[in-house]
Amino acid sequence: MGPTAVGKTNLSIEIAKRFDGEIISGDSMQIYKGMDIGTAKITNEEMQGIPHHLIDIINPDQSFSVAEFQTLVRAKIKEIQQRGRLPIIVGGTGLYIQAVLYDYQFSEVEGDVEFRMKMEERVQSGDGMKLYKELEKIDPISAKNIHPNNYRRVIRALEVYHTTGKTMTEFQKDQQRTLLYPALLIGLTMDRTKLYKRIEMRVEKMLEVGLVEEVEQLYKCGIGSDYQSMKAIGYKEILDYIIGKQTLEEAINQLKKNSRNYAKRQLTWFRNKMDVHWFDMTDGREEWEKTAKILDFIAGKLEIKAN
Repeated sequence: MGPTAVGKTNLSIEIAKRFDGEIISGDSMQIYKGMDIGTAKITNEEMQGIPHHLIDIINPDQSFSVAEFQTLVRAKIKEIQQRGRLPIIVGGTGLYIQAVLYDYQFSEVEGDVEFRMKMEERVQSGDGMKLYKELEKIDPISAKNIHPNNYRRVIRALEVYHTTGKTMTEFQKDQQRTLLYPALLIGLTMDRTKLYKRIEMRVEKMLEVGLVEEVEQLYKCGIGSDYQSMKAIGYKEILDYIIGKQTLEEAINQLKKNSRNYAKRQLTWFRNKMDVHWFDMTDGREEWEKTAKILDFIAGKLEIKAN
């Protein structure tokens, strides 16, 4: 795990090759079909024959929750273990990974369909930002971790408070933090200046290989800003350009800024919420040398667990 553009994909392939593993995507947006460039989705060639799971499993007009992710990944872990192989979760969506590994009980909070419908009606009438402001007053910690345009998560946080009298933050703190698997958490980090440069280079590469065209195609198929998939970084900014809200230059600058901010939030989440073994990818050593160090570290830990 680690921030965007830090080098997770390349390392994950080497881990899978060394330890006979299969990879489960821990990214909340790579689940969508037809959203390849903006999510930096791994290509078939880059997979090098390693089985990958939870990529391209739903259409962009479908919604998807962390609870659904939890159920699917736990089933995949079981399948992979039954084949005698090592499950490797790779990604940067902290809550999704945490929900799989720890005893998160999403079903404990029952929904209130009537309340949710009222909130959705308010969003449709243009009150989306007002709802976000209400959440900020009730639960500033949750609000900080939710993008204002992610109305689905904003409404869910308000619904939890409405239903239980507890904020989402309080509810999550009350849940047991029991690790359900003998998991080893590997985190990649990097000097912020270097990381931001890599992020900007990645954005430029995405544009070169057709990000604008990819978003245009989705928009032509009726996937607009109201869909969960289009709230992903890389898609919402380019969509604003396509529908004339801003120039392409403005959209690109906004995309780079949002990507940098997201990387910062990712690092904060992993450092504060999970017991991660960190490896700094900043220094000038060759990438193969850093990879070898991490592989040796994992080998040692797996040997201890085997004994």
